[in-house]
Amino acid sequence: MNVEQALNRLKQKGYKYTGKRETMVEIFSREDRYLTAKEVMEEMQGQFPGLSVDTIYRNLSLFEDLGIVEGTEWEGERRYRFHCGGDHHHHHLICKQCGRTKPLNLCPMNALLGKPADFTITDHKFEIYGYCQDCEINPDEQAVK
Repeated sequence: MNVEQALNRLKQKGYKYTGKRETMVEIFSREDRYLTAKEVMEEMQGQFPGLSVDTIYRNLSLFEDLGIVEGTEWEGERRYRFHCGGDHHHHHLICKQCGRTKPLNLCPMNALLGKPADFTITDHKFEIYGYCQDCEINPDEQAVK
């Protein structure tokens, strides 16, 4: 997904193209990591001083419904990242320090479970948390945090 594809998706689904929505899409395009609503709000307040947190949450919810962003629960907070694009099934490695992600292009579910008898799996999520090469820290320091 890129900015143009995201904005076209909004337009195709009948939603207004606004400066706030465009700015949000650009933020997610620029950041290759999960962001909180608060981080998005802080990025936008200089350009939109009267911006409300409700507007941010409404648009994040809309973007998630339209497949523009992907959401996850992490450390008790909902976080969002630009959708990877395409319909291929994959999971993510997520850095706990900076929030950057890397795709994991295999499905651990297949190795763990296979196809269970008498149950149809319709969806699942598998995320692995750790530290990217840039943020990797001494294991002794991790225990202190």
